[in-house]
This record gives sequence, C-alpha cells and structure tokens, in this order.
Amino acid sequence: MKEFLLEKKMPKATAKRLPLYLRYLKMLGDSGVTRIKSKEFSEVIQVPSATIRRDFSHLGELGRSGYGYDVPYLIDVFSQILNTQEEKRIALIGCGNLGKALIKNNFRRNENLNIVGAFDCSAELTGLKIDDLEIQPMEKLAEEVKREGLTVAISTVPSKYAQAAVDKIVEAGITAILNFAPDRVTVPKNVTVQYIDLTTELQTLIYFDENFSSTV
Repeated sequence: MKEFLLEKKMPKATAKRLPLYLRYLKMLGDSGVTRIKSKEFSEVIQVPSATIRRDFSHLGELGRSGYGYDVPYLIDVFSQILNTQEEKRIALIGCGNLGKALIKNNFRRNENLNIVGAFDCSAELTGLKIDDLEIQPMEKLAEEVKREGLTVAISTVPSKYAQAAVDKIVEAGITAILNFAPDRVTVPKNVTVQYIDLTTELQTLIYFDENFSSTV
C-alpha cells in the first residue's frame, strides 16, 4: 500500500462522510469494480457528485479528468486516513443478544479498538460476565468513563429507549457514539453520532448484488 499523507485539515462535514465513502468503495471493490467516475459513484452512494469531488479535493489529486477514480487506490487512501493508531476504549451500552455478540467479538481485527466497559439497566443482566467483562448498571457509567478513560460508546438499545440511553452517555462525558437504533437522536453540537441501520444496509447489499455482482 502506498503511504498517503494528509497535509491539510478537512471540513468536519467531509470527515463525517469518509467512512461512508470507504464502505461503498469496498463494496464496489468486492464486486470487481476497479474504476468509477464521480457521477456513477453519486448514483450508488446518493451523495451529489459535486460534493464527492469537493470532498475528494481536500485529499489531493485522487482522480483524473475523463478517467475517474481508481477504486483500489481510493480504498487504500481512505483506509489509511481512518485507521486508528491509538487505543480507543469503548463503552458498550445494552447487553442483549447483539451487545453480547459485540463483546465476544471485541474488534479482534483491530487491536486499537477495545470494549472495556459493558452497561445495562436490567437487574437480571448486571453482574453477569461475558468473556471476563462484567456488566455494570447504567448508574456507574459516568464513574467508569473517568476511571477507565472511555472515549467512545456503542449503543444497542432499542429505538424507543435510545434517546434516554444517549442522554446518559453524553452526561457521562462521551462525545463519540455508534448507535444501532436507526431513529435519529438529539445530541449537543460537540457530540458525533453514527447510525447503523440494518434495513438500509440490507437494501444496499441487494442493490449491489443486482447491479454490480456481474461487473468485471
């Protein structure tokens, strides 16, 4: 992989779209697509082509006029930019089936991402251990954020309880939240929330399967 150096600070709006770009680029790459133009990428990702070109321009000359963008190269660039070089200590909120699965997996492919705290409001779950990680009551979240240096939270709480859970996460001092409930929540301007919508992801998968699976 060619080393890529980011020389200038990009706008926050652009930075928030980078994971989205990388996700779709990897899907294109897995489908055999090696080159794509901004207009074509726009149709796939549902982001205006002018926005894509402007975002990419913050990273230097990534493409060529009339040729478009080399998909493997873009994957390399975005992977390097988004790679976490320092440990991120994560709080897992909601220890149902999905939460337990996340704890057991615990980002084995990236040693710098580490779930070190698990929390739930259910008395039936608190005190249980999953892979040596004890589930604690939500009341201890703020205390553990300070003690363990937690900087990121993953919430697997159902949509109807998501806002209350996120409120407690924010009150505890965490400003980066991955939310598995697709409904939007309200947070202060200094807090960033990324949403995982399984329905949308499945629809995207079907779209790629129907439109790119036979691409060579």
